[in-house]
Amino acid sequence: MDIAMKSHVGRVRQVNEDYYACVEDLNGRVLAVVADGMGGHQAGDIASRLAVERIVKELRHLEKDVDGEDAREQLMNAVLHANKEVYEYAEEHPECSGMGTTVVAALLGPTSVITAHIGDSRLYHFSQDGLVMKTEDHSLVNELLKNGQITPEEASVHPHRNVIMRSLGTEPDVLIDLGQFAWSEGDVVLICSDGLSNKVNSSSLEEWLNRMVSLQTKVDGLVEEALTAGGEDNITLVAVRNTPDTSQKEG
Repeated sequence: MDIAMKSHVGRVRQVNEDYYACVEDLNGRVLAVVADGMGGHQAGDIASRLAVERIVKELRHLEKDVDGEDAREQLMNAVLHANKEVYEYAEEHPECSGMGTTVVAALLGPTSVITAHIGDSRLYHFSQDGLVMKTEDHSLVNELLKNGQITPEEASVHPHRNVIMRSLGTEPDVLIDLGQFAWSEGDVVLICSDGLSNKVNSSSLEEWLNRMVSLQTKVDGLVEEALTAGGEDNITLVAVRNTPDTSQKEG
């Protein structure tokens, strides 16, 4: 698989509270994770790092022939263990009280992608049929949008668009959204923090992913577009393209 990643602190923040990882050697699968931390006194960057590192640790020895259902369960358990670790760390370190993080994690195999997420970081699937968002934001604005209380245009500029309804590590128990979908050779899975999705709309995302340039160039371009649009938040992307040979890359 072809992989491209980038994280930028942005133009305003002093600390990058995003954290990410991509592990390629999981017996035929790739694990990609993005987390966007929250909390004062730099607790957000601790929360996101702890979550990602725990998920990677839990799945590092994923068996080669594990079927889809078992893989889903292992992914869910890894996120649950990450929630426990972040919550307990905050309990033991009063200066980190209330810290939490979003998480999007994906196990990518040759023909299917298994996902787990909580918060408002996103996962997109790009194929010959276009771009589809495969996660649902656990945010106040999305709830207002679903209830018809605001329009999509109002949502994009809502003063409370950063308010999260669900996050990892803030409670001892957490509800995780699980998903699974098929993907084919040439498809791209893009995982990002809201520092990208709040600044680059879906049409621009799709336009960049359609360009005949390398995957890393696409990721770099998307980060630059978010920075040009203001870059008030940290910006993190992990992109994985389904290719049978990682040595064969675009353009």
